[in-house]
Amino acid sequence: MTDSKYFTTTKKGEIFELKAELNSDKKEKKKEAVKKVIASMTVGKDVSALFPDVVNCMQTDNLELKKLVYLYLMNYAKSQPDMAIMAVNTFVKDCEDPNPLIRALAVRTMGCIRVDKITEYLCEPLRKCLKDEDPYVRKTAAVCVAKLHDINAQLVEDQGFLDTLKDLISDSNPMVVANAVAALSEIAESHPNSNLLDLNPQTINKLLTALNECTEWGQIFILDCLANYTPRDDRESQSICERVTPRLSHANSAVVLSAVKVLMKFMEMLPKDLDYYGTLLKKLAPPLVTLLSAEPELQYVALRNINLIVQRRPEILKHEMKVFFVKYNDPIYVKLEKLDIMIRLASQANIAQVLAELKEYATEVDVDFVRKAVRAIGRCAIKVEQSAERCVSTLLDLIQTKVNYVVQEAIVVIKDIFRKYPNKYESVIGTLCENLDSLDEPEARAAMIWIVGEYAERIDNADELLESFLEGFHDESTQVQLQLLTAIVKLFLKKPTETQELVQQVLSLATQDSDNPDLRDRGYIYWRLLSTDPVAAKEVVLAEKPLISEETDLIEPTLLEELICHIGTLASVYHKPPSAFVEGSRGVQHKRLAGSAGSGESVESPDAGSAAGASEAPPAVIPSQGDLLGDLLNLDLTPPTTAGPPPPPSSGMQMGAMDLLGGGLDSLLGGDLGGSPAMGAGFAAPPAAMPASFSAPVSSGLDDLFDLGGGVGMPMGAYSPPKTVWLPAMKAKGLEISGTFARRAGVIQMEMTLTNKAMSVMTDFAIQFNRNSFGLAPAGPLQVLSPLSPNQSIEVTLPLNTVGPVMKMDPLNNLQVAVKNNIDVFYFSCQYPISMLFVEDGKMERQVFLATWKDIPNDNESQFQIKDCHLSSDASSSKLQGSNIFTIAKRTVEGQDMLYQSMKLTNGIWLLAELRVQTGNPNYTVCLKCRAPEVSQCVFQSYEAVLKN
Repeated sequence: MTDSKYFTTTKKGEIFELKAELNSDKKEKKKEAVKKVIASMTVGKDVSALFPDVVNCMQTDNLELKKLVYLYLMNYAKSQPDMAIMAVNTFVKDCEDPNPLIRALAVRTMGCIRVDKITEYLCEPLRKCLKDEDPYVRKTAAVCVAKLHDINAQLVEDQGFLDTLKDLISDSNPMVVANAVAALSEIAESHPNSNLLDLNPQTINKLLTALNECTEWGQIFILDCLANYTPRDDRESQSICERVTPRLSHANSAVVLSAVKVLMKFMEMLPKDLDYYGTLLKKLAPPLVTLLSAEPELQYVALRNINLIVQRRPEILKHEMKVFFVKYNDPIYVKLEKLDIMIRLASQANIAQVLAELKEYATEVDVDFVRKAVRAIGRCAIKVEQSAERCVSTLLDLIQTKVNYVVQEAIVVIKDIFRKYPNKYESVIGTLCENLDSLDEPEARAAMIWIVGEYAERIDNADELLESFLEGFHDESTQVQLQLLTAIVKLFLKKPTETQELVQQVLSLATQDSDNPDLRDRGYIYWRLLSTDPVAAKEVVLAEKPLISEETDLIEPTLLEELICHIGTLASVYHKPPSAFVEGSRGVQHKRLAGSAGSGESVESPDAGSAAGASEAPPAVIPSQGDLLGDLLNLDLTPPTTAGPPPPPSSGMQMGAMDLLGGGLDSLLGGDLGGSPAMGAGFAAPPAAMPASFSAPVSSGLDDLFDLGGGVGMPMGAYSPPKTVWLPAMKAKGLEISGTFARRAGVIQMEMTLTNKAMSVMTDFAIQFNRNSFGLAPAGPLQVLSPLSPNQSIEVTLPLNTVGPVMKMDPLNNLQVAVKNNIDVFYFSCQYPISMLFVEDGKMERQVFLATWKDIPNDNESQFQIKDCHLSSDASSSKLQGSNIFTIAKRTVEGQDMLYQSMKLTNGIWLLAELRVQTGNPNYTVCLKCRAPEVSQCVFQSYEAVLKN
């Protein structure tokens, strides 16, 4: 009969029965009872009430029963620390038992009971077990030291256990050595500067001797420890490699990868002209190839590691290309990884074979795999110049298949081929243009637009092609919009007379109608370039492009060095250093490969190290370029040196009506693009219609951008909406309630007028709120001190707090209220302006604002129009500040004032806003960003109410 019967019971109230059985005199009955307890514990029942009874069963010679009791003890000692002390005597006794299995069991359990109170009682038994005559007990005690160190590091150091562990590295038993190394490595990881594993040639010799005889996991511990050692010279390095090499033929793939890691590291020390170096390279290939015959999951791990090895030493596997050819039944993750390695190994010698294989893959049914295969053909063209022509003709054959996703991928890679080999394969442009209508993916559309813009002089109808993209400009992705803007500017510089309207149209779309800061910035830059210096514009926009290299997808060398030191760990699968995904208090050490004596690559001065460390820390708040406010700060706000006095602003003029290029356009069209003196003069002064913000001198720098001293006035006082009727007399037996909400001196108030339109006197008023979105609740009783006579009205102010129960309402600011008096209970609902919940400490630090804006996803951004508002930006700022909407920055761009604002709700939610106010335009735009985007609509309503009243 198996033990599964213990898990099938569904009896209730069995604790009492178990208690009786545990105290039984019969050994068999006692064992059965403990098994039942363990079964209940395993399925999640709480059997901690039986702690004293189970602990009493420890006094037994039966090893099976003792194991079960120890298992129970490990589970419940943390929740019952006082009871766990009862077991200490038994541990001490068991550590002196004649049976080594019981001694080891006791010391193992001691390490697993993570209770501070009893650790000091366990030091003496542990000290004895570390010097036990039986190696099984010693190896168990070594691991127990690491566990005890995790609970109380100081105690372990004071008791001298670390020195004992170091002595165990010289133990005669290889398993004891392996466990001592594992324990010391574990402790050293949490204390990186402790130098516990003081590796020297003598210690290394002992480890290498133990390596041949210990179990496979013991071998992994020892190999990982060896990988941290830096040999004194190439002879020692070679000696270690020779003794580690036999591990490459081990059946366990983890041992193989750990051995590869050691060899990869020590090879750095070997001179390349040494015979042994070549032999070692040959020996590394077969074990890696063997790993690829395992099951798919292991294959994937092996392939991720091979990817790193190939980037560091491609010569190891240069003759093994066929191993990486994809099999029909490989899972997609294995296929994609093999494809990546094939490209890394592609060379002139094997390119024909690789291309034939890739062309075959491009006709597969798996779309992701086909896309990657087409990309791979392009990467081969860039990597192996001799194969470029063959790759291009293969891509053209694939385009002729007219399979949509194949065509799109092919166009993306052909763009890269044009970059790598200019003026060589442009004859295929005609074929590409034929497939223009079938492109629907942003990357493919952007690549095609780049090709049209770059080779506009070779394409007769380039302007028509680009114009066709322009029709749906706002529906395109940012990538396509940016590419289209640049392409049209290129076309304009190549064919100025034919594309004047087109360039004006795209600059207008990019600078006025777009909300994307990157697009606006690029539009303004092109516009200023074209307006001021067309020669410079031509040099910038049509500059020679640097040739692209096949190295673009390689891992950065210093990171690759670190990852090679982590072969066989998660870091090598993620291709990220441990510090990127390991959280917690443990110090993560950055490892580097040891350079050979001749190379100064990895020799760093202490200063360089500290500087590198300093630069690794990310900036606390400043966002990177590409973010809305990051770009604002990066814009050069200083005026051109030739700028004259600012022209008078054209009041009320809409941006769309402006000639974006001002007078500069006629001058640009008037002469050749070589730049005559006359033309230069035509561009020097800002054109009359040019917005004041670009021609007027503007102070530059963060301080000026965030300087609120000038222009932003003082607050005018909080806005409170007028009273409205909440409860009509018809619905409340003659009681009419009208009211509003206000925030005064930081307190939210409900201001009501109660009117008695009945024939009888009303008394005993009380009020209650239903649960609501922000926990609004009365801060005190409704104070109606005197009876309300017929036709009498009374003003009542009810202070509110936000500590009531919360429930999301629809709309969010809806409040359901019950009012009771001597006649009846009446119910009504009203909506409070969310500005009542804006607190007084809602002004963000400017740098925090920037970082927060960047951190909130763009999907959480909402944009609203406030119509018919006739306030200046300063007046708007003052009004809003009265309602705790704080202006953090003000900036004028293009005659448009941008106010950057923050506010904070009573529940701690922050809202960030960008308010755009154009002089003479009664329509304002407000962009809101918040981690809880559902509040944005209510906040917009508050903006509208505050600004319009």
